[in-house]
Amino acid sequence: MTATATREAALLARVPDGLLIGGEWRAASDGETLDVVDPATGGTLKRIASASVEDGRSALDAACDAFPSWEATPARVRAEVLRRAFDLLTERADEFALLMTLEMGKPLAEARGEVAYGAEFLRWFAEEAPRIAGRYGPNPEGTGRMIVTQHPVGPCYLITPWNFPLAMATRKIAPALAAGCTVVIKPAELTPLTTLAFAALLEEAGLPAGVVNVLTTHHSGAVSEPIIRDPRLRKLSFTGSTPVGVRLLEQAASGVLRTSMELGGNAPFVVFEDADLDAAVDGAMAAKFRNIGQACTAANRFIVHRSVAEEFARRVTERVAALRVGRGTEDGVQIGPLIDGRAVDKASLLVRDAVDRGARLRTGGHAIDGAGTFFEPTVVSDVAAGSEILREEIFGPVLAIVPFDTEDQAVAIANDTEYGLVSYVFTESLARGQRMIERLATGMMGLNMGVVSNAAAPFGGWKMSGLGREGGAEGIHEYLQTKYTLTPAP
Repeated sequence: MTATATREAALLARVPDGLLIGGEWRAASDGETLDVVDPATGGTLKRIASASVEDGRSALDAACDAFPSWEATPARVRAEVLRRAFDLLTERADEFALLMTLEMGKPLAEARGEVAYGAEFLRWFAEEAPRIAGRYGPNPEGTGRMIVTQHPVGPCYLITPWNFPLAMATRKIAPALAAGCTVVIKPAELTPLTTLAFAALLEEAGLPAGVVNVLTTHHSGAVSEPIIRDPRLRKLSFTGSTPVGVRLLEQAASGVLRTSMELGGNAPFVVFEDADLDAAVDGAMAAKFRNIGQACTAANRFIVHRSVAEEFARRVTERVAALRVGRGTEDGVQIGPLIDGRAVDKASLLVRDAVDRGARLRTGGHAIDGAGTFFEPTVVSDVAAGSEILREEIFGPVLAIVPFDTEDQAVAIANDTEYGLVSYVFTESLARGQRMIERLATGMMGLNMGVVSNAAAPFGGWKMSGLGREGGAEGIHEYLQTKYTLTPAP
């Protein structure tokens, strides 16, 4: 065994293989397991417990039992647990980066970036916990005094996606703990190992038993629905596809749950004729190929002014054709594998449909033979209206270019989608940039920037891209509820 393989095996051996329920790592009640697969090789990384419906009920029991004590824990104490977790995670950044690369496939450099980003939610919400505040003052009539206080919503169920295994966990867990809530978290079946390792780190940071409980399972719907419909649950947070989000909202409605939904995207990337093309190409590479294109914030439709469309396409194709594809652990790799074979099939179908409708394939466009689930970094230009690639979230390393002639036309193309998560605009005109802020129907926007995510900013979308916000000052309020009390005038 090589030194690299020995290091990977040792890391995987340290990751818990059980469910975390009430502070105890345990096997599934029915003994069932699931295999976690390396998408770069197709080999099994680790076999772990697969929770049953009974395990889900036990995890919620544990969260409910732990809630009164955690709610009563002083905000400063909760903050110190989060801060210790931040310090531990930062110290072990290389380990967590490697673990993410193994189970998800992203290059190590990007995985290290995710550790830094994910850790920042721990630090940010450690600082927000002591700042939870209310207000006191006379009512307008002068007959009484109004007291407004904030309280944790209660036990929460958090469902995270496979594409950012650490950051999506910390972005949900950190504000919940800061607010005084307890949680049951269910990571994606495809990438559960990072969450298991992070939960063990939280224990080491001093988190009491039952405050965070972890369910790994390949029976997601069957395990989740009884938890969501249980009247003791008070909050549901989900990141994933819109169809699944809609189904979960329907289940949450029966209990009138507080919900946060970060759903699908179809991000427009608009390049005007006055854009700095060097900056636009750099932004395009970041907005499209970060995380192998497997991000809800990934630019999906590149809407480029006709006068610069050919030059933009030439420059970006040159960059894309030079991207190195391989296992994310290898030096210099920029594009890792897609998460599974279905993702490869989807990318292939979208490219084929666009080309069949008249688009020009400039580079890539095909699955890569051999072990793992790899797809060539791809550029298609002159994509026709009605192409599936303009309607579907690609979730892969495929850059699709559509020309436009007028600002109004660009806005119409950009807004012609049911989604509204994020948009990107490149222009040197301050006035035009201000107009785009007002006219593009998205919850976030990058103006001459190809990456927008930041722990201090409210992350979330409009329309079918979801509701609620994660991160920023707004993020903790998703886990708080307001009480108003009126007292007589003194």
